[in-house]
Amino acid sequence: MNLKKKLKGGQEMHAGALNDILFILLFFFLIVSTLANPNVIKLSVPKAKSDTKAKQSVIVNIKPGGAYIINGKQITLAEMKAFIQPYIAKDSLQATIAINADKTVPLDDVVAVMRIAREMGARTTLLVDNKVQ
Repeated sequence: MNLKKKLKGGQEMHAGALNDILFILLFFFLIVSTLANPNVIKLSVPKAKSDTKAKQSVIVNIKPGGAYIINGKQITLAEMKAFIQPYIAKDSLQATIAINADKTVPLDDVVAVMRIAREMGARTTLLVDNKVQ
């Protein structure tokens, strides 16, 4: 099936070319939207066979060296409770703090975030890579 469209001046445009252009634009915007998201921080997360889906009120990223990042802003552990409070208040019944920690981060850093969450009445979940080899 050969779909053609007549343009001004007697020119023809094939529908296949238009589909290719639309695909490239869609692919471009998909990549740009992923790169522009401030919550996407590349970490080497632990691997697991299953993944628990939970609604996340806030994501706490823990980088190697103990840097805590929330919404693109680096904060200290002492500032965390005050910084997270508005997110927890929005969803007080099912507030969940997702912890996205690099696999090289000491367990003490992860547990510190879990303690803060418990003090605030929020649940925690650990983000993992479910592609186990």
